[in-house]
Amino acid sequence: HRQDVRFKLAVFVGSLDYLDRDSGTRDLIHRQQRITQRSLPLRASIKGVCRLVNARRLSSLLRGPLYLYRPSEALSYAVPRWPGLRRCHEDLMSSTSPVSLTRVGIVGGGQLARMMAEAASSLGLTVTVLDPTPACPAHEFAAQIVGGFDDAAKLAALAQASDVVTLDIEAVNAAGLAALERNGVKVAPSSTVLGIIQDKLRQKEFLREHQLPTADFQALGSTRAAELTAFGLPCVVKARRHGYDGRGVKVVRTLTDLADLPNGPCLVEHKVEIAKELAVMVARNWQGEIATYPVVEADFDPRANILDVIRAPAAISAEVAAHCRTLAETLVTRLEGIGIFGIEFFLDTAGRVLINEISPRPHNSGHYTIEACATSQFAQHLRAVTGMSLGATALLHSAASFNLLGESGATGVPAYTGLDAAATAGAAVHLYGKQQVQPFRKMGHITVTGVSVEAAMQTANELRRIVKVRGSPA
Repeated sequence: HRQDVRFKLAVFVGSLDYLDRDSGTRDLIHRQQRITQRSLPLRASIKGVCRLVNARRLSSLLRGPLYLYRPSEALSYAVPRWPGLRRCHEDLMSSTSPVSLTRVGIVGGGQLARMMAEAASSLGLTVTVLDPTPACPAHEFAAQIVGGFDDAAKLAALAQASDVVTLDIEAVNAAGLAALERNGVKVAPSSTVLGIIQDKLRQKEFLREHQLPTADFQALGSTRAAELTAFGLPCVVKARRHGYDGRGVKVVRTLTDLADLPNGPCLVEHKVEIAKELAVMVARNWQGEIATYPVVEADFDPRANILDVIRAPAAISAEVAAHCRTLAETLVTRLEGIGIFGIEFFLDTAGRVLINEISPRPHNSGHYTIEACATSQFAQHLRAVTGMSLGATALLHSAASFNLLGESGATGVPAYTGLDAAATAGAAVHLYGKQQVQPFRKMGHITVTGVSVEAAMQTANELRRIVKVRGSPA
């Protein structure tokens, strides 16, 4: 990575006790293992330096590190000082792995960026977000550049403040990210991946090209009634772009349902007879390492066709779970995606698993991982895009997670009721810091862990009846 030719070896001269506690430092110590396995003389040189400062414990920790970097507590040495470091530099110049990506820029400053920024500090990372809304949800935990997602000057400013740029939202001009890439900026996921995913027709075509199972589909032209009749009813019409949280989707059972189809370019797909809706989070880093989370089961709020409850793990057979995980890993590998991806599936009444949609970022279906898994989806995404090794994905507890949505008719300043009950139940409450509530707007979520999914769901259902988000005049 040519912009990092003056990376630093930091030799610690004080107490090293924090190395046992600080996960961010441990990540920096052990990252780039593939390179250091080819650089045995480098390790010998580092150990020689350690003896100079009588840091035996540090020397014992060097089981294949490339470098250590903690500028506040270190003496820093330039690359040319030791032959071993020059050899390391040569290895770096021939490597495709990123080096020392500690400043993360996020396009979008919503709740996903907020939770990424919360996770960043424990990994030794800093975050800057680009969002048009002043005091966006992420601003409490990150620096903010106020500006539009497609503002070339503001995107350039974000890139200047970052070692790698990632996403909180798909509604970004992929061409703007491609321009950053041409200027040497690391973008993860890439503009190519975003271009495929943000257009649902291209997304479906990608699945078909790679022989990954999905519902039958076709592009929808201007003669919609005739085309839908020929395609076959019932069917589902989807906007090709900007459809999320129930927006841009219309089930067409008869031709009388044509009145309020999504505007703009659309596709149509066969309506699947759904037995269960499933989801998997899968992460891939720059080195091609993959980590996959357990399969979860999703319930949707029928009033707005928006995700309501996630149950982890899903009540499915081991064979179906393994098939979902394999499909998710294959898909992200074929995409050459970097970061975490949310893969949604349909399990139909015939037992087939079909890929529904892909999200190139942390996803609502992965919020449970904060409390229930060894590594949260937000920390995992940051690890992936900054080139760290990926964290463990084991499910530590069964869990149920549900969204806190604005009540029907709720507007104005959000007013939360029932949160005391959530604290009493031992649930984890996450509020997103949004200053205005709207009907069915995601204002937060609550995760309940338990000895079983049934136990977690029982508590979650009780809280769903009690905790409400209403509005009040400003």
